[in-house]
Amino acid sequence: MNTAGHWPSVGVVVPTRNRPELLARAVEGIVAQDYPGPVRTIVVFDQHDPDVSLCRGGDRPLDVLPNLRKPGLAGARNTGIVALDTDLVAFCDDDDAWTPTKLRRQVLALQQRPQAEFCTAAIEVEFGDRLTPRLAGASLVGLDDLVRSRMSMLHSSTFLVRRFVFAEDEMGLVAEDAPGSQNEDWDLLLRAAKRGEIVHVDEPLVRVLWGRTSMFAYEYATKMASLRWMMTRHPEIAGSGTGAGRVYGQLACWSAASGNRRDAWLWTKAAMRSNWREPRAAIALAAVTGVVKVESVLGALHRRGHGI
Repeated sequence: MNTAGHWPSVGVVVPTRNRPELLARAVEGIVAQDYPGPVRTIVVFDQHDPDVSLCRGGDRPLDVLPNLRKPGLAGARNTGIVALDTDLVAFCDDDDAWTPTKLRRQVLALQQRPQAEFCTAAIEVEFGDRLTPRLAGASLVGLDDLVRSRMSMLHSSTFLVRRFVFAEDEMGLVAEDAPGSQNEDWDLLLRAAKRGEIVHVDEPLVRVLWGRTSMFAYEYATKMASLRWMMTRHPEIAGSGTGAGRVYGQLACWSAASGNRRDAWLWTKAAMRSNWREPRAAIALAAVTGVVKVESVLGALHRRGHGI
């Protein structure tokens, strides 16, 4: 029950780039929301011309814009954010799909904690013909949680944020200097958690498509650059044995996958020094010695709804 007697307006930002079939599915999920309040969608076309045929009016209006900021996911999201005047802002990637109750459930969760600024939800990972739910096992997420783990179930397509926090004198916009617009979602979560706990609805309210459809599936150099960017931007990660071990393990894996054996060894050692139980160190070691390929491990993990 909506005890506040008011359903805040929601603006949905959908960044897209040359994936019209997937975009149609994402938009359909937004339009089908059972949310009683106003919902406005802005589809931001990154590095290609907007499809004006998508525009619609009515009680669920949809507008299209070109990315007016730095090319990439972060710039596209920010283009949408600054064009909105709604109470709340939600993200939905063009290859993901919301369940019909997504917005209503999250708005109610925020209303139960009026001081909260940021809400996430669990996801269901779609890989091939397999669906895997990813739950957090918690209703609140704090900074320590996100330092220890990226918590991939807190996917960007679940983000629901009070719009005022994107102001320059508050949390600010999505970081456009993130290499390849990667890990900008983890950065946003960390910045939000430094302001207060994140409210989480631990039910799969978004279906997330994983695999080779991702724009960033195998860009190893960009993956490594974005992780180093995160370590510099959030030094508390290096101060956490578990958190540092995880990032160093990822750097080891991506180094091994790109054929850089020297860096793979160095990052593997760093991961084991931080956390001797870090499983990514073992994956990288096996890849360097030729026992497995990182891509094979990644594929097996994706089929189970996980990543490296």
